[in-house]
Amino acid sequence: MTSPQTWTRFRRSKLALFALVYVALMTLIALLAPVWRIDPDAIDLSHRLAPPDAAHVLGTDELGRDILARMMFGARISLAVGFFATLISVVVGSFFGAIAGYYGRAADWIVSRLIEVVLCFPFLFLVLGIVALFRPSLMTIMIALGLTTWTNEARYIRAEFLRIRELEFAQAARASGARDARIIFRHLLPNAIAPVLVSASFGVAYAILTESALSFLGLGVPLPTASWGSILSDAKSQIEYAWWLILFPGLAIFTTVAAFNVIGERIRDALDPRST
Repeated sequence: MTSPQTWTRFRRSKLALFALVYVALMTLIALLAPVWRIDPDAIDLSHRLAPPDAAHVLGTDELGRDILARMMFGARISLAVGFFATLISVVVGSFFGAIAGYYGRAADWIVSRLIEVVLCFPFLFLVLGIVALFRPSLMTIMIALGLTTWTNEARYIRAEFLRIRELEFAQAARASGARDARIIFRHLLPNAIAPVLVSASFGVAYAILTESALSFLGLGVPLPTASWGSILSDAKSQIEYAWWLILFPGLAIFTTVAAFNVIGERIRDALDPRST
């Protein structure tokens, strides 16, 4: 299916378009957060636990820090983890999947066993172990998530390579004497990437959710750097009488994860010629 046809199918869903606009808006807010004039780490004990008002639209926390400013800067962390962890996952998974699918035999056996070994470990415990073993940081979290979630991409690429490597254009490329690397990256990979796009959209949502869980458990980005999960974690002791500390970051996580899931589902439908 051509790209115009895929886009036509995608935009038929108003919900998917809304989700796409929402993700673009959240990304723009994250990029423009430094322009915000309020320091997200500025402490003002005279306004601690202030409910939402004109001065602080989303209220303040127990140290008097502005929640709106912290959520804007927190979006930078949460979205960065989502995008870059997924990028690592896609690159690693595509590499192993391409090797397994193109060469087959021993290479396929080794990669398949490696995937099975990774899948033997519960995902969250594996991430927790990596983060706990090394110094918790933004880079550690992104790498840990990327290196533990690549198996789906590898299996998708492997399956596509096994299918398309026997097609006429792939056979013609081999007959022309093209090198394996050129055949893989120029001819096969562009035609095998469609299911990975779907997986990547779900992967971003999962990475954001996992980062929030790690931050809530105290294994996220070191303080005072804010992420949506760390804002929730800081609010645990005030949950009974400061509802805004839980509502707004929780809503941001929920809506962003839901938006990426909607986008992923619609991309999957748009790439499927049998979809209605």
